Amino acid sequence: MPTASPTVEKPRPETIFGFWTYIMTDCMIFAALFATFAVLRTQFAGGPTPKQIFDLKTTLEETMLLLCSSASCGCAMVSVHHRKIPPTLFWLAITLCLGAGFVALELHEFLGLVARGAGPDRSAFLSAFFTLVGTHGLHVTAGLLWMLVLVVEMTVLGRGMTDKIAHRLYAWSLFWHFLDIIWVAIFTFVYLNSVR
Repeated sequence: MPTASPTVEKPRPETIFGFWTYIMTDCMIFAALFATFAVLRTQFAGGPTPKQIFDLKTTLEETMLLLCSSASCGCAMVSVHHRKIPPTLFWLAITLCLGAGFVALELHEFLGLVARGAGPDRSAFLSAFFTLVGTHGLHVTAGLLWMLVLVVEMTVLGRGMTDKIAHRLYAWSLFWHFLDIIWVAIFTFVYLNSVR
């Protein structure tokens, strides 16, 4: 299985610039969604209010899953730095399970709200809520798929821990931590602030 040389090759500057440009555009998307939610958060149209529909226990479970996945992602990146494939795969598997658990809980929450008549078509508040939280959930799902592609490259395709794969894993980890930061903002601003 190919491995990287002791001297790590730096990624091309345009690659780094392109990745950070993507992260900044994502920041702008989420900023717009947060602003929309801030404007519409009291527009219930006679429908349910946050206190009536939000289950903070489930949301706290989601938060813990995502924060723990951030820690396991960090452990994976330490293994990537040392070019150790088995521990990298172990920590990525933990991250995958935690991230999938987060997505499953979020889907359960959404389906439960729709079943109770609190879908995105019920009020402006719910439309903004589903759009913001759903966009984050789609990003987490994309992050899980991205991770799986990298694992397949390392293992099934037999490429090992090359410099190129290591750089892709570093980029993926920054994206994953970015999603954790966005979720903390969602948990605080959307859930906690809405039920007080």
